[in-house]
Amino acid sequence: MNPRVKKVKTNSDFSLHLTFENGEEKMFDCRPYLDIGVFQELKDLNYFSKAFVQCGTVVWPHEQDFCPDTLYLDSKKIKSV
Repeated sequence: MNPRVKKVKTNSDFSLHLTFENGEEKMFDCRPYLDIGVFQELKDLNYFSKAFVQCGTVVWPHEQDFCPDTLYLDSKKIKSV
């Protein structure tokens, strides 16, 4: 099982700065998903910035979320422990 998200910070370029339980920091680009179904609402930067961590993944108020494994495997490493 991949590590789960511990902390999230949103960026104005529609990326997520993620800190995982194992201490790794990675950047996840949400732009490829913004034209897909429920994720279209994330195009509103004000709404996008309302992301928070719940149950080890990133979610938004209207229940959009990403699979925690997708967040870990498809993000780019910033810093390792």
